[in-house]
Amino acid sequence: MKKKEYTKDFKENAVKLSHEIGGAQAARQLGISKGLIYRWRKERRDDGNEAFRGKGRMKAEQAEIARLRRELANIQEENEILKKAITIFSKPQ
Repeated sequence: MKKKEYTKDFKENAVKLSHEIGGAQAARQLGISKGLIYRWRKERRDDGNEAFRGKGRMKAEQAEIARLRRELANIQEENEILKKAITIFSKPQ
């Protein structure tokens, strides 16, 4: 059975409704579980505007960390190449 996917707008509206009429009642009206409503509320509270990004989309902070890790790997690779070059060129001819 395929997992049901909900849009960002649906989740935002569900969270808003749950604050207005309560999580359990909102879940019943929308035909979803209370746990799902409460998970979305927590995500909205914890992540603010970055909540409900969708599959594979990172938070800005996570994307920055990934970029810095790639940059670090490139610099380490360049550093190793330079070390090898120094070794080669420092040998007596």
